[in-house]
Amino acid sequence: MDLWQLYIFCRVIEHKSFSKAGTAIHLSQPTISSHIKDLENHFGCRLIDRLTREAVPTHAGKLLYNYARKLLTLRDETEAALSEFQGNIRGRLTIGGSTIPGTYILPKVIGLFTKSYPDVLVSLKIGDTKQMENDILAGELEISVVGAKTDDNRLVQEKLVEDAMCLVIPADHKWAKKKMVPLKNILNEPFIMREAGSGTLTSIRNSLSKTGIAIEDFRTIAEMGTTQAVIQGIKNKVGISILSTIAVSDALEAGDLKALSIEGMNLKRCFFLTTPKHRSASPICRVFIGFIKDALGTEKKSAPGPVADITRPVGGN
Repeated sequence: MDLWQLYIFCRVIEHKSFSKAGTAIHLSQPTISSHIKDLENHFGCRLIDRLTREAVPTHAGKLLYNYARKLLTLRDETEAALSEFQGNIRGRLTIGGSTIPGTYILPKVIGLFTKSYPDVLVSLKIGDTKQMENDILAGELEISVVGAKTDDNRLVQEKLVEDAMCLVIPADHKWAKKKMVPLKNILNEPFIMREAGSGTLTSIRNSLSKTGIAIEDFRTIAEMGTTQAVIQGIKNKVGISILSTIAVSDALEAGDLKALSIEGMNLKRCFFLTTPKHRSASPICRVFIGFIKDALGTEKKSAPGPVADITRPVGGN
């Protein structure tokens, strides 16, 4: 067993496919299969179930995957620490983002970061807020930017960016000429809800908590796993929804959708920089944290590139 074999194993599990993993790391499928077989011979058990169309880890495979990710993370941290000792910032950084920051904020920041630090490879994982929290605790991520406050005392959060949600409707909806609608009126409309675990859903619940209306009072006709899916659902007249203004900015500018305020609801929220409480950040991670704070905290005064155009820093005007 070596770290290269563990890396290949993890990629197979993450891609759920021998062939897709091979494509991602530029190896043939027989080579991938040979490395996995070597690992199974080493541990004396089957690690991947090949009976289905997807490569699914066995119970032993799941156990190995958790430890393998920790070993690979420690490898990256070791390489980064030695590079920093020699005065270089180089290596690999794996970060996470819930749907909104992972799709609309972090890619632009990463682009700017890699221009300043070309020897750093940044890997971005996107999932819902709960998944990002679990991945940090499992040691698979060093940091993540998520859209909801956690109640897990093993994590540390810092406000990074302010966002404002809004009611999003089709451009030809009966309310299209309005700027605000009462909350009670929304309850009669078909509503598209984000899935459990998303920061958007948590923020909606928090905003409703002072109104006397529960999220269960909405006429929910669909639940969707991504913000983009909800946007497409609104465009196709499936229903209306409450979404981040950052996420719908392009559709609003194109005139495909309209955004309204909701009378009686405070729809402001924050995105939080989230890190493990009892694990020190790697040198690359510390540099990235400083970089993202600078990038998102210089509102249009000297903001690098387009990042400030889509965000409003905490405390900004």
